[in-house]
Amino acid sequence: MKKRIAFSLVGLLLVIGLLGGVKALQIKELIAAGADMQLPPTTITAVEVKNANWETTLTSIGTLEAAQGVVITADLPGRVANLYFDGGERVSAGDLLLEQETSTEDAQMAKAESDLALAQSNLDRVSRLYRSRVVSRSEFDSANSQASAAQAQLDSISASLDKKQIIAPFDGRLGLRLVDIGQDLSQGVAIVSLQAFDPMRVNFSLPQQALSRVTDGLQVRVTSNAVPDRVFSGKITAINTEIDATSRTVRTQATLDVTADDGAKNPVLLPGMFASVEVVLPDVKPVLMIPLTAISFATYGDSVFVLENNENDQLAARQQFVQLGERRGDFVEVLKGLESGQSVANDGVFKLRNGAPVKINDGGSEPSLTPEPDNA
Repeated sequence: MKKRIAFSLVGLLLVIGLLGGVKALQIKELIAAGADMQLPPTTITAVEVKNANWETTLTSIGTLEAAQGVVITADLPGRVANLYFDGGERVSAGDLLLEQETSTEDAQMAKAESDLALAQSNLDRVSRLYRSRVVSRSEFDSANSQASAAQAQLDSISASLDKKQIIAPFDGRLGLRLVDIGQDLSQGVAIVSLQAFDPMRVNFSLPQQALSRVTDGLQVRVTSNAVPDRVFSGKITAINTEIDATSRTVRTQATLDVTADDGAKNPVLLPGMFASVEVVLPDVKPVLMIPLTAISFATYGDSVFVLENNENDQLAARQQFVQLGERRGDFVEVLKGLESGQSVANDGVFKLRNGAPVKINDGGSEPSLTPEPDNA
């Protein structure tokens, strides 16, 4: 009985050993076949690492204001008699906008003219008598003074009448009308806003360490989300003569050309708008640049895939970690990790692994330093 059990165990062990040997041989053959198998190359596009000279700029946030802007007010109290504008229209310097009621001044003007005529007649008579030595010098001076006072009174009333006619002080566009016919105006009450939009000015602040690099005449580029498809150009025209003690910045002003595309019928920018300002400095910055699409971004480090031949003389991708700098448009500056003239994978880097064979395909995306949105 014991011999049968022993023979059975030995037989079972032999079967297990045989099966294990066969399976080990199969696994060894599969490993050898896997080592000899070549993966198909990954199709990508390639770009060359290039040298470039980038313009250096300073960026800031600015506020737009009109070259000329004023809120027109009443110089004297009075009732609105006539309005010659509705609001929103363009006017020229000297255009009559509003007339106040002037019945009191008209009556005062008639009296002043009569007083002046009487004083002038009396002065003429006293002058003849004075030349004839009939009246004294004091009587002549008194008559002359009365005539001058009557003339001054007439001029004062005439000036009041002129001030009751509100005219446009310069060419521009009116805002909303703030008064109505029959309304009693107090001195200083706002009537309408008048703004001259072309040229426009932008006020912005720059850090004090940039003051030595900024001068009058430097070019600026201004963008606003109100007109997202347009860049406005201009030049720095004024730099403040003091530094803000709180922010340590210097207030700077640039003048912009903002002629509207519709022939200036409507302004494209309005005073008070927020704007992004870019000051173009005269010096340039030499850089190595590659497209952003060539970068594999990761938390442990950014990398690219350099294209070069492997030991089998086959084109392959080698992962190379890089240090990046400034971004501009579709490109990024490479500070460390690459050299000019190297070829790197562009479109399709997400499909690559280190050492993977690759096949370069023509075409792909066309990066630009000044990309524009596709409005299609």
